[in-house]
Amino acid sequence: MKTTHLSRLRSLTVLTFFAAALLSVMSKETPAQERPSRNPRPAQTQASTPDIAYTVSMSKPATHLLEVEMRMKWSQMPDKAELKMPVWTPGSYLIREYARHVQDFAVKDAAGKSLGWRKINKNTWQVDSKGAGELVVTYRVYSNELTVRTNELNDEHAFWNNGALLMFPKGQLAAASTVKVNPFGDWKVATGLPKVAGQTNTFRSPNFDVLYDSPFEVSNFNEISFEVLGKQHRVVITGDGNYDLKAIARDAAKIFEEGNKIFGELPYEDYLIIVNTRGGGGLEHLNSTALQWNRFGFKPAARYRAFLSLVAHEVFHLWNVKRIRPDALGPFDYESENYTKLLWVAEGTTSYYEGVILRRAGLTSADEILNAKAGSITELQNRPGRFETSLEEASLDAWIKYYRQDENSANNQISYYDKGEIVSMMLDLTIRSASNGAKSLDDVMRYLYDEFYKKNSNYSPADFQKASEMMAGKSLQDFFDKYVAGEAEIDYAGIMAGIGIKVEVTQPGRNRAYIGADTAEEAGRLTIRTVTAGTPAYEQGLNNGDQIVAIDGYRASSQFMQTYIADKKPGDTVRLTLFRFDKIRDVNFVLGANLRTEYSFAPVDSPTEQQRKLYREYFKSEL
Repeated sequence: MKTTHLSRLRSLTVLTFFAAALLSVMSKETPAQERPSRNPRPAQTQASTPDIAYTVSMSKPATHLLEVEMRMKWSQMPDKAELKMPVWTPGSYLIREYARHVQDFAVKDAAGKSLGWRKINKNTWQVDSKGAGELVVTYRVYSNELTVRTNELNDEHAFWNNGALLMFPKGQLAAASTVKVNPFGDWKVATGLPKVAGQTNTFRSPNFDVLYDSPFEVSNFNEISFEVLGKQHRVVITGDGNYDLKAIARDAAKIFEEGNKIFGELPYEDYLIIVNTRGGGGLEHLNSTALQWNRFGFKPAARYRAFLSLVAHEVFHLWNVKRIRPDALGPFDYESENYTKLLWVAEGTTSYYEGVILRRAGLTSADEILNAKAGSITELQNRPGRFETSLEEASLDAWIKYYRQDENSANNQISYYDKGEIVSMMLDLTIRSASNGAKSLDDVMRYLYDEFYKKNSNYSPADFQKASEMMAGKSLQDFFDKYVAGEAEIDYAGIMAGIGIKVEVTQPGRNRAYIGADTAEEAGRLTIRTVTAGTPAYEQGLNNGDQIVAIDGYRASSQFMQTYIADKKPGDTVRLTLFRFDKIRDVNFVLGANLRTEYSFAPVDSPTEQQRKLYREYFKSEL
């Protein structure tokens, strides 16, 4: 998934092209023979499995209420049936409590007799079903939040994730079901689920894992179809904008082709790309993806490349995560957290391959990739949290931290997207250098695909490290200890030198006066938003929420502060007048130097033939 987070809070307007994150610590993890299996849900007898049919209607879009009817027939109806709503959506690691949007719950039998029911916990409805051959459950779900993981219904469209809309019977996640959609007016229906022959707008799912992995878009969308390696692909876009459907289809086809070159196959029968031209983000699914992008964000070329980067990210997920699954990510527990230390591979490595795929497809240049990577490294190296949290810790704590950023997050956290992307690139280059170009991260990913996905099991951190070492032809314990399990500074210069690139580090603001607080101006109020550890603002006690009223007695504004401070030098003192908790105070503030470090790349002065060779193989161009 791509979503918002601190330095680029991943609203997916990111033009970042990297992050081949593939690392983990062998000695601390589950031995291979005990690794978790990705076996399907336990088999159930026909007698114990209900026939389940959903109908989703949207008779009054202005109310934002999606109307659900759920019919269940059991040959052996339990005395008390329990219906459950998932609490999270795979790919977005936060408990979201979808049951909070449910209203008007009711149950009848096939004859229309009302049955008793009660809520027994936050996401479970218990029904007095004894004697009923069929349950007819109805409820409505308030749907007024457009993200790739939630639901929205209005006069433009309906978009929903089944995990945020459809309940499941307790213990029946292996059950098949059908979903019939009653669109509003003349709206069309798009989903990755296959159609039921002879039934209008009716689709089937073999189990709930597939059902919850198949979002719906219902609207008067624009669409285009294209073929890649004999398989059908479809793009549907709801909303107007400056997009070119033919260009999107042409370039998306190139992205799928490059993914196929890595893994050797397109592991689906057809693929659907859903795009809504509001918001930002993407969420991966088995044979589809849901994307959001600003309606006027498809031009100029740089913004269109950023959109293609989002497409490449979610397309790469169809192999990495949807099929190459980290230990805990499948089969899913939809009622609680699913902890793993491998989100840096799931998301960071996928972020890295955005740029890799775009470059190989000829959709971006080597210079654009290097510039984007230098920007990512700059952001990481100016984040104090890199000394506080490892990639594995960031992955494990995603459930409580990543989607709940606050003003102190930069000081005690890193993003498994951003650092995972960078470490993945460093791992790729390390493997290429160690193997003299014979192997790369591609070989690691292909090995995981063949040895784990195709053999129906999940991989552990130890498995990932082992695969990386196999391709490098040597131990990578030091690399994984430092950069994956630890918080050591990354040896950018040593690793990048392998492909003939040197790292240049500057501090362009070191002679400029600097307060060191991130501020925002709204309605004439200049307010401190974040204070980064180690800055003058942090050391002298400025706080998030402080309103700067005046500087040396002059009324403060963002523009005035920049101009006024620019005439000062490090070591000068200014008087800051603040409101803190509605009480005014004056602070004699000593300006410091801006020690923000900037990273950039350039070719080494006299590249060797080996460096030229590795650069050529990596970037598909000459050094």
